[in-house]
Amino acid sequence: MNILLEERHHENQIVLLTLNRPEVLNAFNSALARVLNAALDRIMEDTTVRVLVITGKGRAFSTGGDLKERNTMTAEQWAAHHRLLEEVHRKLRTFPKPYLCAINGMALGGGLEMALSADFCYAVDDATLGFPEVARGIIPGVGGTQTVGRLTSRSRALEMLLTGQPISAPDAYRYGLVNKLTEASQLIPEVLKTATILTQNSPFAVQMAKKAFRVGSDMPLESGVDMALECYNRTIAHPDRAEGVRAFNERRPPQFLDS
Repeated sequence: MNILLEERHHENQIVLLTLNRPEVLNAFNSALARVLNAALDRIMEDTTVRVLVITGKGRAFSTGGDLKERNTMTAEQWAAHHRLLEEVHRKLRTFPKPYLCAINGMALGGGLEMALSADFCYAVDDATLGFPEVARGIIPGVGGTQTVGRLTSRSRALEMLLTGQPISAPDAYRYGLVNKLTEASQLIPEVLKTATILTQNSPFAVQMAKKAFRVGSDMPLESGVDMALECYNRTIAHPDRAEGVRAFNERRPPQFLDS
């Protein structure tokens, strides 16, 4: 069984990855983590790919770690497994290209951590999101304690982390964790519509804007502005800037480079 499905859209510029372990609610075992890790490396290096979208198969986006697999692990196996998950989530948090998440159902634990690393997050209107880790004697282990409070208020973040109780998709939307709610049949079309808009912009400029925002947001204001100016000056020197100006004056769509 292929545990990670891959589709190409919009002249191969959009990659849609689907977590495909629906029988266990797309829980992450070591095999799925390895396959996703390799896919992220390949997509990062492929200059024709401009946008990454991740979703899940069945009634869950992902419920996080596969506890049945973990139940049989030795301490050494657990450590190696978790290092692999840390690597996957670090790549998602620092992914240079736009990364969109389509929450098709439950997004719990590590699944929610994956979603909160996305640049945009769309969800079906009956999805549930949460961090149940404290009920299992642990805490979110691949970044969730840090990302959730950057997207919603301190009190909302702590309520989710300390109670372990899930929230509804409408509440997630109100809290700022989700950009848009859709019916199930419209989730992927809506995400691909947004992804297609992104492909029409300069890939280099989009990546520089993402870097300026993501990195600069964690800096003092003036340091962030200085870093953003470095990104801006890189776009000034890039061929896409001249092409964008020419296309505007010639009243035609621009033909931007792939990188």
